[in-house]
Amino acid sequence: MIYLDNAASTPLCTEALDAMMPYLKDEYGNPSSIHRSGRNALRAVQAARKQIAGLVGAEPQEIVLTSGGTESNNMAILGAARTRPDSHIITTAIEHDAVLEVCARLESAGHPVTYVKPGSDGIIDPGDVLAAITPETSLVSVMAANNEVGTVQDIAAIAAICAQRGVLFHTDAVQAAGKIPIDAHLLGADMISFSSHKINGPKGVGALYVKKGTHLEPMIYGGGQEGGMRSGTENVAAVAGFGAACGVARERMAADSERILGLRERMIEGVRSRIPHSVLNGDAARRLPGNVHFTFLGISGEDLIIKLDECGMAASTGSACSVHTQKESHVLGAMGLDRERIDGSLRMTIGAHNTQDEIDSALDILDSCVVELRRVSPFRQKYGF
Repeated sequence: MIYLDNAASTPLCTEALDAMMPYLKDEYGNPSSIHRSGRNALRAVQAARKQIAGLVGAEPQEIVLTSGGTESNNMAILGAARTRPDSHIITTAIEHDAVLEVCARLESAGHPVTYVKPGSDGIIDPGDVLAAITPETSLVSVMAANNEVGTVQDIAAIAAICAQRGVLFHTDAVQAAGKIPIDAHLLGADMISFSSHKINGPKGVGALYVKKGTHLEPMIYGGGQEGGMRSGTENVAAVAGFGAACGVARERMAADSERILGLRERMIEGVRSRIPHSVLNGDAARRLPGNVHFTFLGISGEDLIIKLDECGMAASTGSACSVHTQKESHVLGAMGLDRERIDGSLRMTIGAHNTQDEIDSALDILDSCVVELRRVSPFRQKYGF
């Protein structure tokens, strides 16, 4: 299998697995217990928290451990909204469902929500965010990098606008962390969400950076773990694996990103030169190193994924978190793409484990599958297939 769906999930790195094993087998103590086994578990959590903080330029005490990006986004947005009932919230039309669904619930509960639209390139204009802020605005949430088309936003500029107006700023950096440099203090964000399984760590664990002095209402009450923000016994093995993955990502990010970027450009150029009637979606330069998102006109993206899978290649049409609903991409719709361009879209995301030979083989497979599907396309006459 040529795996090009790394935006959905990544393979567990050796360092993460090694870090997890002691806490899956022998070190099974509860971190809240005061005996030796509990203290060992607590030390593992503390060490991992330091590694996690290091990836995003935070202090360990600013990291709240969660079950993943979805919970982190919910914690940030709901936690902030509950401190100011009925206050105005700003987000964008291209956010992950873990942000949009939360905002929709808040909207139904009386919070006015403004959804800023991107340009046709998938880029949010900071000026549009500024224009949307009112005296009643309490929170702005803009993702650092889009999970479908990979566009990277000017988060520092948006954070600065929010700071100048005394508005809390949250960014969903689930796709960005570990792939592009993120420094929480330099960015000026109040909250940052990120997730383990997007950076070669285990599934089911993530974190929310909460800047010192930022007040959020907890969502889970109980024993007071995570500074009272998220009660419940920590998943020590997963946290240890997440910490190790963050350490690896921090060490290898620059070299891996440069190599992955080269593979991305090879893939994009290969598609453009070999497959006619293909359109790159999203800004060509301001995108994540490993994101390749095309529309192949005249065919269905879902049919293409099935055909690719039969030929030993994994890709997707968009967000893996909502794939079972088979709904039309709200991201591409917000960018102004018509139904035909949305239907024929395919996301291929490259990871650190992928090789040049795999990219070349993937191009062969993709070319062959597109040609086969276009032979039976109802749009053959329109495009001259």
